[in-house]
Amino acid sequence: MNETMARLHALADASGSRPGLRELASAGLDQLPLPGAGQTLLRWRMLAEVAALDLSLAKLYEGHTDAMAILAELSGPSPEAGSLWGTWCAEPPDARVQIRGAGTGAVRLNGRKSWCSGAAEVSHALVSGWTEDGKPWLAAVALRQAGVRVTREGWPAVGMAASGSVDVVFEDAEATAVGAPGDYLSRPGFWQGGGGIAACWFGGAAGIARTLRARCANSSDAHRLAHLGAVEAALRPALALLRETAAWIDAHPQDSAQTPALTLRLAVEAAAQQVLQHASRALGAGPLCRDERLARAVADLPIYLRQSHAERDLESLGRQLAEANDKEWLQP
Repeated sequence: MNETMARLHALADASGSRPGLRELASAGLDQLPLPGAGQTLLRWRMLAEVAALDLSLAKLYEGHTDAMAILAELSGPSPEAGSLWGTWCAEPPDARVQIRGAGTGAVRLNGRKSWCSGAAEVSHALVSGWTEDGKPWLAAVALRQAGVRVTREGWPAVGMAASGSVDVVFEDAEATAVGAPGDYLSRPGFWQGGGGIAACWFGGAAGIARTLRARCANSSDAHRLAHLGAVEAALRPALALLRETAAWIDAHPQDSAQTPALTLRLAVEAAAQQVLQHASRALGAGPLCRDERLARAVADLPIYLRQSHAERDLESLGRQLAEANDKEWLQP
């Protein structure tokens, strides 16, 4: 993995700014270990490192590599060589896709899908939708066809602007069903993938923290150093929990990872919020306004963190803990 990290950073240096998703895939950097297969932490390390470089890129990279994992887990169609994938499974009530088709195999998609990251860049997508009798289903769709219209609507955001998470309209688009209705949400990989998103959040926060640490080198500014210490105190426990959760998933690959993944996501979110607060106070307006990469990261991270459902996730975790019969809870 150290060699892979070196290739990633060499590619980033050669690009002069940030590489694109196609460059990462062409370099073979999208060939990650599958979650739950014994090397989950290595998978998450790569997600975090890409996020430390650029969070919008990480959003596309996570979606592409998540699609590869889902297709493998649910025995979906084999990805075409050179294809780039999105995973578009947000379900806002005003943008729902209907999947029509008897049994499995060829299906048709109709409706509008929101928050389709990388829609103008990827060639294929896994799209969640609903059967005619109201069951959730997943379909793989090639985007270069007459029945797919990528709009410029739905993403006027400043943060994560480069993710291009626009609306896509499907009009009798040809697609292939993946798994059976309900499989996408019920499979073990659903919450394993949720932990991977926390790795991206951690990487984004770590990238900001690295900038702060570099600017604190040889500094005698007591306040700036105190903020750096606070950032370390926030990120180090989150890093330990990333490692612990990855190990748990590898030890329980067929079990639901909902409780450990939710715990991880909420802990990393809290740590990232602290990093944003301390870094901005330590660095002041100058770097935040004149360092383009830092400015972009500080704008992007709060938007990416809102993939968390905030108090709803806290309530869900609390309910699971209250209902669990865990007599060893919180024992050292």
